Amino acid sequence: MNSVTIPSMESNTADKLNAGNIILIGLMGSGKTTVGKLLARQLNKSFIDCDEEIQRRTGVTIPHIFDVEGEDGFRQRETAALEDLVRRTNIILATGGGAPLSPINRELLRHAGVVVYLKSNVHDLWQRTRHDHNRPLLQNADPRGTLQALFEKRDPLYNSIADIVINTGKQNVQILLVKLLEMLANYQSSDKSAPESI
Repeated sequence: MNSVTIPSMESNTADKLNAGNIILIGLMGSGKTTVGKLLARQLNKSFIDCDEEIQRRTGVTIPHIFDVEGEDGFRQRETAALEDLVRRTNIILATGGGAPLSPINRELLRHAGVVVYLKSNVHDLWQRTRHDHNRPLLQNADPRGTLQALFEKRDPLYNSIADIVINTGKQNVQILLVKLLEMLANYQSSDKSAPESI
């Protein structure tokens, strides 16, 4: 794995805005891909899904990587993909739910663009993912319990790098998009010392 050089904090906000990137983080089922595609269309940016990029590079599915290499192997591939993706500009990047687990990944994402945490409660996440068999971490006897544990572990990490936190709830995705666009506009023109949330 190549070493990663992280820019200084002083230039961070200007660099985020100059890159033109919006990074979507959140648990599986939070709507990163759905919202990301709509956001990309609205803002005339390229949409990239990190998990799809990993599958493109390897030629196999995410569940297959987990089966063969385990979660550790997948996380290494994820970091390698992110190191390349964050060098791009004017993209909407949907990350995998576990991407912010790694301190290296958190630094990469924090400096690569405006980080948006799509926050959902466990019940809604469970409703959206319970029939999806392409979620390796949920293929067990208690997937809802797993989601609860993942939320408790990851929510503080998401919050630690988010510039914007938006609760997705059960609202229509178009209404969510309008709110998010407003929050992004406010972020670009206001004090960046604390994350904006709704």
